[in-house]
Amino acid sequence: MWIANIKLKHNCIIGNRCEKFGIIMQSLDLKEEKSKGKVLTSSIHQLIGNDENIKNFLNDLKKDNRTEYLEINGNTLFLVESAKNKPVSEFSRKMFSVKPILIDNKGYEYWEIASYKKEELINFIKKIKPFCDSFDLLSIKNTPLKNIYFPKLMPKLTDLQKKALELAIKEGYYEAPKRTSLRKLAVLMKISLATFQKHLQKAESKVIPDTLSFLK
Repeated sequence: MWIANIKLKHNCIIGNRCEKFGIIMQSLDLKEEKSKGKVLTSSIHQLIGNDENIKNFLNDLKKDNRTEYLEINGNTLFLVESAKNKPVSEFSRKMFSVKPILIDNKGYEYWEIASYKKEELINFIKKIKPFCDSFDLLSIKNTPLKNIYFPKLMPKLTDLQKKALELAIKEGYYEAPKRTSLRKLAVLMKISLATFQKHLQKAESKVIPDTLSFLK
C-alpha cells in the first residue's frame, strides 16, 4: 500500500480559525453532495484548546455564511459547509485517509492518505496544489498493510482527563525535547502534581493503546 504524508495550508473555514483562535483540531471528512447548486461537505472535528478560545472559535464559525449546519457537543463539532475547491473533493474511490487530519494552531493541515496505486496519490497531489497557499509532500512510500491503522477521533475521556491531555499537548510536553514538565502543567491547571499525573495517566491509558493498535 502506498502512503503519502502531506502538509498543506489553504483558505479553509476551519484552518483559518484554528490560526485565528489558537486551536488544534483532529478532523475527519465524511461526505460530499451537491444540493441546489451548492457543493456541501460534512465533517466531524475534535477541538483542542482553552475553553475561551474554543468558545470564540465556535461563535465566529456560526457567523460564516458558508456554515450550513453546526452541531456542538462539548469539544466535538459536526459541520456541514458549502465549499468550492476543497482538497478533499479531489479524493478518488481508490484512496482513503489512514488517520484523521490534524490541523495545528497555525492553520497547517497534516494528511496521511493511502492507495494501492501510487499514481492515484500523485494525481491527487497535482490536483490539490493549485488550491493551496503552502504545500509540502513530506513523504510517499510503499508501506506494509499491517502498518496502516484507524484510530478513533477521541476516546471517551472525563473533562479533567481531556483538559490534562490538551494542556500537555499545547504546552509541548510530548515534544522532543520537552518544553515543559508535569509540575508546571499542574500549576497551570491549578491542581496538585499527583492529581494532574493521575488525570494525564488515565487519559494516556485510553488514547495510547488505540493509537498503537496496529502493533497487536
